[in-house]
Amino acid sequence: MMFRFLFATALLLAPLAPAQSAPRGEGAYRSGDYPRAAARLGPAAERGDARAQGYLGFMYQYGRGVPQNYVLAIYWYRRGAEQGNPVAQHLLGLMYDKGLGVPTDHVAAHVWLSLAAARTKGPEHEDNVRLRDAVANKMSRGQLADAQYLASLWLPKRELAVPVPVPALALPVPVPVPAPVPVPVR
Repeated sequence: MMFRFLFATALLLAPLAPAQSAPRGEGAYRSGDYPRAAARLGPAAERGDARAQGYLGFMYQYGRGVPQNYVLAIYWYRRGAEQGNPVAQHLLGLMYDKGLGVPTDHVAAHVWLSLAAARTKGPEHEDNVRLRDAVANKMSRGQLADAQYLASLWLPKRELAVPVPVPALALPVPVPVPAPVPVPVR
């Protein structure tokens, strides 16, 4: 458990895209001034900075500088994850796997961990793959097929396109539902 915490912290602190970061908020976070970090990262997250959104999600998940709130952690992770932030995708996948702030949903957990694995390299990639595979062991074959299908739809369209707004707690792509079969009346 401590490894995951340290790993997530290291991922959050690693540079992803300096042009999109909120450096003052990140500096305040690194120095342990969590209330100041929240005050500076909040506006950047609202403006759409995916890295700030990941930080804010982490702060809400662990109650650093803000009251602990899993629902808000999910909200901020989701916003960062939808923009392709692999840290937010990783942490969102873990939240779905554990049912923190949302009902446990192994399909959603697998999707987000798959997306995080596709965007990372080295030890981060290996950790995402290991966690994704652990989630897969909890799923039926049908659920696994659904998760793989949803992840495959997400990657090609989302990697090059402008993110499309999605309701905060919905799955990344709607699951197709077969049409009802008419019942003959006698």
